[in-house]
Amino acid sequence: MQDDIPTLRRILKQCRTIAVVGLSAEWHRPSFFAAKYLQDHGYRVVPVNPKYPQILGETSYARLEDIPFPVDMVDVFRKEADIPPIAQSAVAIGAKCFWQQLGLRSEAADRTVTAAGMDSVWDRCVKIEHARLFGGLNWAGVNTRIISAHRPQ
Repeated sequence: MQDDIPTLRRILKQCRTIAVVGLSAEWHRPSFFAAKYLQDHGYRVVPVNPKYPQILGETSYARLEDIPFPVDMVDVFRKEADIPPIAQSAVAIGAKCFWQQLGLRSEAADRTVTAAGMDSVWDRCVKIEHARLFGGLNWAGVNTRIISAHRPQ
């Protein structure tokens, strides 16, 4: 896993098209909140969720392999058991970075993507890291436990 500040800055500067696996169309879900923040900060968010035809004004795809254009980062909001196959798909589509959201830590997925030469980040939120490193800490959701990859109990 890579989580030093220079590496996170490089990833967030270079990876401008982000496929969000498990992105929900429900405004109160953490994945929606994080994706909306990213859109508002100039990133192209590509929803990957077969449940919805469109999220945040973007076409939603059932699988990473269905996306017809290059993706820089795959950001995962799914349960840990689902992550290793998603990592294999991320390698197959040629993504540059595989990012596992807060609370997620699949070492098998990490091994898969790093063996393919991809950057790998786990147990971190793209939104929080962007805010921390690029000056957006005034946004709601930081250190409030609102953003998590886990469903509320």
